Amino acid sequence: MKNRTPVAVTSRSFSKHPDLRAELLDQYQNVTFNDQGLSLEGDGLVNFLQGHKKAIIALESIDATVLEKLPSLKVISKYGVGLDMIDIEAMQKHEVSLGWSGGVNRRSVSELVISFAISLLRHVPAANSEVRLGTWRPHMGRYLSERTVGIVGCGHIGKDLVPILNAFGCTVLAHDILDFSDFYSTNRVEAVDLEGLLRRSEVVTIHLPLDETTRNILTAERLALMPATAILINAARGGLVDEKALKTMLMDGRLAGAAFDVFAVEPPLDSELLSLPNFLATPHIGGSAEEAILAMGRAAIGGLENNAVPTSGIY
Repeated sequence: MKNRTPVAVTSRSFSKHPDLRAELLDQYQNVTFNDQGLSLEGDGLVNFLQGHKKAIIALESIDATVLEKLPSLKVISKYGVGLDMIDIEAMQKHEVSLGWSGGVNRRSVSELVISFAISLLRHVPAANSEVRLGTWRPHMGRYLSERTVGIVGCGHIGKDLVPILNAFGCTVLAHDILDFSDFYSTNRVEAVDLEGLLRRSEVVTIHLPLDETTRNILTAERLALMPATAILINAARGGLVDEKALKTMLMDGRLAGAAFDVFAVEPPLDSELLSLPNFLATPHIGGSAEEAILAMGRAAIGGLENNAVPTSGIY
């Protein structure tokens, strides 16, 4: 027998996915999908969730002002992995349970990072732009193989990257506030401080959540530690890097290149940065692989039953 608990799905992409819809409806009888493709926030989000006991949410902001108006809402299951839009303390206060599976999109993001690294090292964005404009000029690039790669944040995605980079013969450095010494020793990773990582790495890739401790963690001063031949990749969260300082360094030749899938403001407003030949931008597609979408959706469905009131500091 199907579960009759009312479930709301705020995510537009989940609501449009035929397989995920079918799998959810196979388990739950009373489901409200976001079929109108609404961008839900504030009172609009509250109205959509009103009367539901469980919800699958994506990028919607869930804070105290939302939860206090939804006394019947008991479970929030996350479609995706980022929790920066969810107020964990508010969920604790209102005793709302969280369904969340970390790292379900890790391979999707890891492969995008590798493609970014190779594209920048081989000057693919600049070369492609020139060919489109009628210029046929070969660019001399570099291998990813045997480069020194620094991973800032060695959680699910960082750990997934390590064996891929090892296969390229890279020297892998990692910085994380948590101790992953067993993983590091098993997978030939050197743990270093952040400043040391930036000084030594030829490729730096960031994999951190966004909170008050990580916001603009790569300041102008820290970016200046990177070698002029290095490249920077951010496929984690916008707001981790001082984008203005990054633009200046790219324009001045103090950094060879950068690739961002995420920005402090999305879509990004800095047309000057976006137009640079050594800057590669994508529209937050890190988790947008068919396999990852299914994995995230199925994890969200599972989270409707497998959940708990969240504990601070474990995410």
